[in-house]
Amino acid sequence: MRITKPTLLHFPGDGLLTAAGERIGTAPVALAEPPAGSQLKPVMGELGLPVVGKTLEMIREGWDSSPEMYEKYGDVFWVRAFGTKVAMVIGPDAVQEVLQNKGKVYSQSGWEYFIGPFFTRGLMLLDGQEHLLHRRIMQEAFTRPRLEAYQGRIERIIGRVVPTWPTDEPMLMYPAVKSLSLDVATEIFMGTEPNDETHGLTQAFIDAVRAGTGLIRTPLPLLPTRWNKGLQGRKVLDAYFRSQIPAKRASDDDDLFAALCHVETDDGMKFTDDDIVSHMIFLMMAAHDTSTITATAMAYYFAKFPEWQDKARAESLALGTSTPTIDELDSLATLDLVFKEAMRLVAPVPALVRRATEDTELAGRFVPKGTIVVVGPGAVHSIGDHWVNANEFDPLRHAEPRNEHKAHRYGFVPFGGGAHKCIGMAFGTNEVKALLHTMLTTYQFEIPADYEIEWDHTSLVMPTDDFPVTLRPLA
Repeated sequence: MRITKPTLLHFPGDGLLTAAGERIGTAPVALAEPPAGSQLKPVMGELGLPVVGKTLEMIREGWDSSPEMYEKYGDVFWVRAFGTKVAMVIGPDAVQEVLQNKGKVYSQSGWEYFIGPFFTRGLMLLDGQEHLLHRRIMQEAFTRPRLEAYQGRIERIIGRVVPTWPTDEPMLMYPAVKSLSLDVATEIFMGTEPNDETHGLTQAFIDAVRAGTGLIRTPLPLLPTRWNKGLQGRKVLDAYFRSQIPAKRASDDDDLFAALCHVETDDGMKFTDDDIVSHMIFLMMAAHDTSTITATAMAYYFAKFPEWQDKARAESLALGTSTPTIDELDSLATLDLVFKEAMRLVAPVPALVRRATEDTELAGRFVPKGTIVVVGPGAVHSIGDHWVNANEFDPLRHAEPRNEHKAHRYGFVPFGGGAHKCIGMAFGTNEVKALLHTMLTTYQFEIPADYEIEWDHTSLVMPTDDFPVTLRPLA
């Protein structure tokens, strides 16, 4: 349903803090007044703290405050954060409306506000026919035959790296997995052996990813703001990939980088150098960051709940191979349950961002043109009666007969949904499962009984302490 002639409400002042530090900006405020006679409700929400709104709370807590907001305002509400007003969508029905986007009113341009300067024209930022064309070309890199061909190479990298990790003393799991995942992406998608130069790109990726939620959102010369670091990270990544293009155009390599350089449509369209650079930067980021998050979360839950670790290890050992096929990985039932539960509790992509291109209705509420709309998988994965004891680690919720993740088609969305569902979903799943299979058949994972991981929600989630874990070689 499309609406015309919105009446935007005048926002009151931010107010002040009381002497006790109590927030004044928590009174319900409407995002916009629905047009007269529309029978729509306004999206309700809160101003939050003066100036910064809910920014600090979201960085500190992620989606942990969403149940409270859900109780107050329902499955669609708004907050002021990161210098703008954002409509948050956490109910499965509303999530379905946004991600299916049947009315073509939710544009990927919402991402531009957060990551546009750092991941400009990446696949996730494109809309309409342009997105479909670019996605169709890139989809050739993720067909089943290609995935099967990749798997042996992925497992060789894993088999080369994992046995070199330090044992019998705490080691930092997150950076170790991140380095390994970047090696996989480098070899598979770039056709390049990992080296000092490619390893040197890690910080540039980190800076580009974390910049989007910076409090200061404009370049300020000589200041080490997250925004400035992100811009510099983009320059480093741009220079690297651009320098590789001539050789890739002249090659007959079969990796994705070369494919982007060589592809030509029936009507003679080719990717420009700018398109190739943008796609490679985005793909390389997505291919290693999300895998790193999920693998780290799985390692934590296996260490925290050793009975699940033992059960998964027994199944992996029973395969009798260090290089399982994709079908063999799919047969590891316990590993799959923990994989799903880890992604439910620690969504690898914490936000799916859109922008309303027209005044529209969302779950019976009025959303004005220009509103940034954010789907929160981390909240979707905990809201609703179908999740039993939602805050608890319980892999069996994904097994028969419970199948809680199937209660609603859009109630479990770790890979997004609709036309922009993660293009590398199968690739990432296979990589993470192969890594955990090798880890389980090589080591016992141990952490102190009272250790609780703490997640940094600044952008893509990561452990605040890089997750120290002790690996014990199996006898």
